[in-house]
Amino acid sequence: MISSVLAIVLVASCAYAQLNSSVVCIAGQCLQGFTNTTIGTTLSSPGVASSVLLLPGQYSSSTNPALLHQLLTGSSTTVSPSPGFNGSSVSSPFNVALQPGLAVYPQSLYSGSAQFIALPTTPVSNTSTPLAASAISLSTDVWIAVNSGNNRLILWDSVPDVAQLPGTPSLSLTDIQSNACSPQCAGAGVCSSSGQCVCPAGFTGASCETCAPGFFGPSCQACPAGCTTCDDGATGSGRCLSTTVTNPPSSCNCLNGECGTNGQCTCNSGWTTADNGTACAKCAQGFFLDGNGDCSVCQLGCGQCADGSGICVSCKTGFTQDANDRTKCDAVQSVTSTGTVCPDGSFSSGTACTPCSPSCKTCSGPTSNDCILCGDGQFTLGANCVPTDGNGVCQGSNLVANNNKHVCDSCPAKCTSCQIPNFTVASTIDQLQCTGCLPGSVLSQGKCVASCPSGTFLSPQDNLTCTACSSSCGTCAGAADFCLTCASNQLASNGKCVSTCPTATFSSANSCLSCHSDCATCSGSSFNQCSSCPADRPVLTNGRCLPTCSKAQFFDRTTGSCQSCDSSCSSCSASGPSSCLACASSTSVLRGGSCAPANCNGTSGVIPGLGVCLSELVAVPQASGTSSPIPLPSITGINTPAPVTRSSGRPLAWWEILLMALGCAFIFVFILMLWRRRMRRRRAKATAAFAAAKNLNGPSSWGRRLLALFGRTPAQRAQREELKLAKLRHTETERHAREMDKLSALPSYYRRVPAPRYDEEDEGPDENATRRMSALSAGSVYSQVTGAPRRAPDVRQPVRGPEPMASRFSWTTSGSSAASSKRAPTEAQRYANAHRQGKPESPEGARGAYWMEPARTGGSSGSEGSRNPFRR
Repeated sequence: MISSVLAIVLVASCAYAQLNSSVVCIAGQCLQGFTNTTIGTTLSSPGVASSVLLLPGQYSSSTNPALLHQLLTGSSTTVSPSPGFNGSSVSSPFNVALQPGLAVYPQSLYSGSAQFIALPTTPVSNTSTPLAASAISLSTDVWIAVNSGNNRLILWDSVPDVAQLPGTPSLSLTDIQSNACSPQCAGAGVCSSSGQCVCPAGFTGASCETCAPGFFGPSCQACPAGCTTCDDGATGSGRCLSTTVTNPPSSCNCLNGECGTNGQCTCNSGWTTADNGTACAKCAQGFFLDGNGDCSVCQLGCGQCADGSGICVSCKTGFTQDANDRTKCDAVQSVTSTGTVCPDGSFSSGTACTPCSPSCKTCSGPTSNDCILCGDGQFTLGANCVPTDGNGVCQGSNLVANNNKHVCDSCPAKCTSCQIPNFTVASTIDQLQCTGCLPGSVLSQGKCVASCPSGTFLSPQDNLTCTACSSSCGTCAGAADFCLTCASNQLASNGKCVSTCPTATFSSANSCLSCHSDCATCSGSSFNQCSSCPADRPVLTNGRCLPTCSKAQFFDRTTGSCQSCDSSCSSCSASGPSSCLACASSTSVLRGGSCAPANCNGTSGVIPGLGVCLSELVAVPQASGTSSPIPLPSITGINTPAPVTRSSGRPLAWWEILLMALGCAFIFVFILMLWRRRMRRRRAKATAAFAAAKNLNGPSSWGRRLLALFGRTPAQRAQREELKLAKLRHTETERHAREMDKLSALPSYYRRVPAPRYDEEDEGPDENATRRMSALSAGSVYSQVTGAPRRAPDVRQPVRGPEPMASRFSWTTSGSSAASSKRAPTEAQRYANAHRQGKPESPEGARGAYWMEPARTGGSSGSEGSRNPFRR
């Protein structure tokens, strides 16, 4: 219909049209006429009268017709691709193809200015983009999901006319993906044209199915800033579990101190640099390492004490080690010059005892710096006595008062500050609580620990204090009432404690965890544990929710499964032949959802991948009242075949010739080895058959095998050697018999020549043998009678000496017994010798005549015949 209307319009404006005709080509055919089609690539050359539009396909320099050959091989050909088609120069083969994506045309039959939509790098699911399209072109292995009214259509093929699709012509794009990935990507991934799933930020996995570390939730969003670890993963809440430590002690090679901005370490009280250079790694002078790993101050008067035990190694001046408690050093009593012992609170000033400073309980001089034991409410700090505040912190320091030692003691190793709440004279050092911690430690119940214990969470206010969760929570994060686990056998769901898990979650470890974003309901957190699927991914297959069935199937919502399309459809939207989206046959086109015969008007057929005939894209106007086309400007090469070009071969390189020669030699050697192996097998088979016929192998029994196992006696070995020689002798005899059989195949006058006899006695030169050898070299009977020369070549005979040929295994070599005596003649030999005696010698020239008259050796009857053993 469209082509006929276009033809009428073109006929009406024939004069204009004849000046602006176009040529549209596919591989093998070009058509000249009028067209609005813009899909493909336009080629032009100064030597061609009109530009040529190449439709999608592959072209080479030998592609027909000749016009294409001229353009594809010309050096001045220019390329003008339409939107979405690549190519800036012509090369062979020249592939005209749409880049991965979608081309939208405002007019049917791929006409008008196209808009190209490339394959996205991020998912476009759950979006809807209106398409003002009358024709759609898709690249290979790309499918799109469009909404047509209330129908969701999956298009796998190009559509030349959107109006032919079932449903309303208005379309909106909801998804576009490549089908090159196997298995298909998860909903967060995008399949590239190379077959790899491209994951957006936060996702990982071969199919982009999981969250990368530090990302949480169905959309894999980043954990809050400042968190070293958080409740991450696809099922995580994203709550911060530990904060990022700034300037940890390890950053300045420090252990129990704080790193300053200048990179220097400030040690906690009682610590100093170790021998290996690590700052704040050993106890300073006057401190010892106790069982808790802290540096505690030595007892009063002790200058240095041992780690672990606290035993005083050396006492200060004026002190001696206590005999009962070696961790203490006692002050020497002050005595006047008259020998009077001064009581506590006084010291000797010569002849009298002088009172101490009010700050001292015992002293060695009049000032407060001479105190040995400070007074009530004061503690020794260095050489001074200092008071404390209400929390037991010594004035002017971060040390805490120790009532047992009467000195200011250090805080625990990881504490930067500490106190004893409500300090009194009865307070002990065990009541000490930390109020500040080194970076990397958190404060839990007055102690600096590596992480908050169970049932507490790190307070987001100071990122230091571990705060108790509410009574309904077993564990929590970020807030006291945001439960990760619940008490009383309840389930934690998004921070709340519930009795049953809500939709799109599943129960695991007393918590309700979110399903994968691909699933509507699930049995686990993985993307292949779906129980039901959302609308944008409706196909449930092997636990996965996929956006579409395969190309030749459609999704049946009533059964929730994929069903096969009608045989006439290559893709469809429902069952039956009227729900096609593209046709399976190359001779059919889409008409109103059904596949109808193409009727391509003599052109080559439906263009692969476009679903339309070339004659539909190019209108050739017909003259009114005739069936012949209106004459168009003549363009040569449209209907002539491409010239045949022969490629000139290059000469072979030396290494190619060498490889060929080596290959041929290898093949020859291999065949020769196979032939030799075959001959050896045949010879072995013949030898075995001969031995079996002569019964040379002998019976094989278990006794023989047992004897062979334990060895043989010398006599047995000699017998075995004799058997081997017998086998060889019989083999030689058989060979001689075969040679005689060959001689028997000669003409009769040669067969009359007696063969050498190996069974006769060796008594010297055999005159008969010499005569027979001379007869073999004489002329034939025919030449002797007629005098004419022999027509056939002489039969070649083996050269023999005057003596008859002896066998390698004659009776003289068969054994020691045979070598020492001659064998007695047989009955046949005696008979032959008896009849041979008395025969006259023939002259040399009559030898042939003599051989033609055989001697009588016995008749068929009579006494002579009866004595002939050869006739019995």
